[in-house]
Amino acid sequence: MQSDDISQVLYTEEDLARRVAEIGAAITADYAGEPARQGIVVLSVLRGAAIFMADLCRRIDLPLEMDYMAVSSYGSGAKSSGAVSILKDVTADLTGKHVIVAEDILDSGLTLTYLLGYLASRGPASVEVATLLRKQRQGQAPIDCRYVGFECPDEFIVGYGLDYAERYRNLPYIGILRQDLYQ
Repeated sequence: MQSDDISQVLYTEEDLARRVAEIGAAITADYAGEPARQGIVVLSVLRGAAIFMADLCRRIDLPLEMDYMAVSSYGSGAKSSGAVSILKDVTADLTGKHVIVAEDILDSGLTLTYLLGYLASRGPASVEVATLLRKQRQGQAPIDCRYVGFECPDEFIVGYGLDYAERYRNLPYIGILRQDLYQ
C-alpha cells in the first residue's frame, strides 16, 4: 500500500479542499472587476500541479482559460538541477491577459523564476503565482507568491499531484515520504 510509505500526513483531503476553496474565492474577489476582454489564464506546470489547478479552477467564479506547460529541471533526481527546459509550451495567447501560475510547490524557486521571466516576455497584463505549498528553506529564490496555500516544512512530500519517481500523485492528501525510500 502506498500509504505505508508515508511517515506523516501533513495536509488531509479536507485541509486541501478548504484551502483551495479559500484561494479560489480570493482570486474571484481580486479579479472580479477586470474587463472580460482581458481574461484570465490559469496555467499549470505539468504534471505535479494538474490536480491543484483542476480543483482551483472549479473554485474561481469567473470566466477563465486553462493551459498547461511542461518543464523539466529535476531529471530523475530528488533535487532541482537548475537547468530548465520547456517540454511543452503554453498554447494560449497571453497578450494582455492576467496569467495565474498554479504551482504545486515552491521549493528552490529556480524553475519558477525562469518560468515567470519567460511568461512575462509573452506580453500578459500580469503574472501572479498561486502555489499550494511553499517550503520553508534556506536559499530559496525570492518569489512573490500572491496566493499561498500552506507553508510547509523542508521535507520530501508527496500526494495530491506531488510525486517521487511518478508514484504517489494519486494520494488524496499530502504527506512526508519515508526517507529510506529515496535515499
